[in-house]
Amino acid sequence: MSVRHFLTLLDLSPDELRQLITRASELRQWQHQGRIFEPLKNKVLAMVFEKSSTRTRVSFETGMAQLGGHAIFLSPRDTQFGRGEPIEDSARVLSRMADAVMIRTFEHEKVERFAEFSRSPVINALTDRYHPCQLLADMQTWFEHRGDISGATVAFIGDGNNMCHSYINAARQFGFRLRIATPGLYKPDASIVAAAGECVTLFEDPLEAASGADLVVTDVWASMGQEEEQSVRTKIFSAFQVNSELMAQANKDALFMHCLPAHRGEEVTAEVIDGPASVVWDEAENRLHAQKALLEFLLT
Repeated sequence: MSVRHFLTLLDLSPDELRQLITRASELRQWQHQGRIFEPLKNKVLAMVFEKSSTRTRVSFETGMAQLGGHAIFLSPRDTQFGRGEPIEDSARVLSRMADAVMIRTFEHEKVERFAEFSRSPVINALTDRYHPCQLLADMQTWFEHRGDISGATVAFIGDGNNMCHSYINAARQFGFRLRIATPGLYKPDASIVAAAGECVTLFEDPLEAASGADLVVTDVWASMGQEEEQSVRTKIFSAFQVNSELMAQANKDALFMHCLPAHRGEEVTAEVIDGPASVVWDEAENRLHAQKALLEFLLT
């Protein structure tokens, strides 16, 4: 049987994704109950970080420990990534030693190239194009609070970035309607939008996009590596803040999500992220449980 990778949500079928979400909620319950479950005993996850992260490292490392395995953190100083060794050579070596490899980097092509030559499952823990692990956590959070998301309306407000692209893939896989509001020059990739067909509608008015939404999602205006654009982006995105006025356009019981870290007063107000509609803390915790379900799926 050929090795399975998780580079985007499209690498799993809709049925497999739903099963993964159900399993993640079960693992969350077991962990809260203190139940010991170690199906990955003696398994090793190599974690390759070219981009730093709090939640990604802690959730994967904790997850492997709770499942009985071990995780190795590899910073840019600890690998030959970017030092002249071909990616395919790194893939051949690491995948002979580690049972799975998690990569958090800039160019999506790097994880695709690595996976092509890897004997072990490769997990995309974020690239400049997609962030599929975050969407597993987001979908788990929605399912736990509201049930199946099929047929719901989701509004994504802000930059047409990797999170936006993964929400587009999620709309395809989970069957919800996605309304995306971005400034004109910051739309998501046209080919990713086109592949989603009628699932996705683009707007330039964030209030219009949020109208009737069941879930409102945003992300930072300047992602890691775009810090020099911060002042320019702040001016351009100022009308795309998720605040009480925007949430008032959504349905009364609409939820709010943010992948974090959040900049209160920029892409979201404190009133919203710390308010009753916000489920961001469940969403953040569910990175742990969703990724444990993913690791179990790929390694057993």
